[in-house]
Amino acid sequence: MTILSHIEKGSILRRVGESDSTLDVKALVAQIKQDLHPGQLAFVEDENTEILGLSAGYGAGKTRALAAKSCLLAIANQGFLGCVMEPTGPLVRDIWMNDFESFLESYEIPYTFRASPLPDYTLHLPGGDTKILCRSFESWSRIIGLNLAWVLADEIDTVTPSIAQKAFPKILGRLRAGNVRQFAAASTPEGFRWMWNTFGTEEAQQRPDRKLIRMRSADNPHLPPDFIERLEANYDPSLLKAYLEGQFCNLTTGQVYDRFDRAKHVSVLPEKEYENEPLRVGIDFNIGNMSAVIGVRLNNSLYLIDEIKSAHDTDAMAQEIQRRADGRQVYVYPDASGGNRSTNASRTDIQILESYGFSNQSPRANPPVRDRVASVQALLENGKAEVRLQVAPWCKRTIECLELQSYTEAGDPDKDAGYDHMNDALGYLVYRDFSMIHARAGRGTGIRLY
Repeated sequence: MTILSHIEKGSILRRVGESDSTLDVKALVAQIKQDLHPGQLAFVEDENTEILGLSAGYGAGKTRALAAKSCLLAIANQGFLGCVMEPTGPLVRDIWMNDFESFLESYEIPYTFRASPLPDYTLHLPGGDTKILCRSFESWSRIIGLNLAWVLADEIDTVTPSIAQKAFPKILGRLRAGNVRQFAAASTPEGFRWMWNTFGTEEAQQRPDRKLIRMRSADNPHLPPDFIERLEANYDPSLLKAYLEGQFCNLTTGQVYDRFDRAKHVSVLPEKEYENEPLRVGIDFNIGNMSAVIGVRLNNSLYLIDEIKSAHDTDAMAQEIQRRADGRQVYVYPDASGGNRSTNASRTDIQILESYGFSNQSPRANPPVRDRVASVQALLENGKAEVRLQVAPWCKRTIECLELQSYTEAGDPDKDAGYDHMNDALGYLVYRDFSMIHARAGRGTGIRLY
């Protein structure tokens, strides 16, 4: 007689790759859903929205919602590959793996874990072994080449915005397998970053392929009784909106263009008031993401009538300006560094603009950032309470950037969140045409008064 003879019969040991045909999937799904609070349940049950977001306060149950979501998506896509992503490699180990293993064991879901070369879990389900990769946004390119059914991203707002924005379309391109294809992201909002751009903007809210679910800390009945009270005692009101309510709000040191007010600055002027005026176009150069504001000068005021965003290169930008100008005279106010660099191998950016017949108004060097910001602020409202900048309501990206660009802790306008391009384009135009230092001075002076 051996020690094994005293052990109850059953599937205690399982060969690698062997599925568990005895698992009652229907009962398992029902039990998981029963244990979720309403916000978690709404997130987990939605398998129809292609791009799903979960904006959650601290302690709202976001990680458990992700664990439940990953299991239900694995069950819906048995035999296909899924992926869970954390901002960094250490967070994969310290946050996701611990919580996910506890979740699997609490529901007695059979699995195999492999740590090397990169961690993954294989769930042994009746319809076939189903692998869940665990990856970081630091190495997001490693999923390129895979055919995935679903991807879940945790704390995506803590990822550098440029990395998140670059990775997102690539990840969507990998969702090409399985029965339920979905990308879902969960995060506590960190200001106006990736979550806001993807789910919170007016444009995003109008897209049928996207949906945002919000969970408050108070929604979680399992929190310690004093958890919320402690947060309220240690955070200011703006942080509490984000960290308790899951709301989008400015968490940095202040709005750059704090004089901007939609009630004062967004308006519609009759086209007959400016139809014969030359166009004044501020331009910010960025390869693959060029931005421009188009305005007209009305006496000592500026009215922005249009905008161009995400132009591929300088030629594409110039062609679009020319199309919208429709024969009118065009003055361009580009980033002065465009005279030294190019998106074209043989000509500088400014030479390309001039080749389309535009009159270049850029100075020999860009003004200091603080001077450019001060010029725009003065046009928004000066010390005499004069408002001299108006924006057409259809210039949505410009309005958004004026509202949302904030200062970094170092005191500089933030350039990571993506709200700087339109504002920079506007700043080049305003500084050159309305600043007391440069207005009407002509291109060649370069004079700066102190």
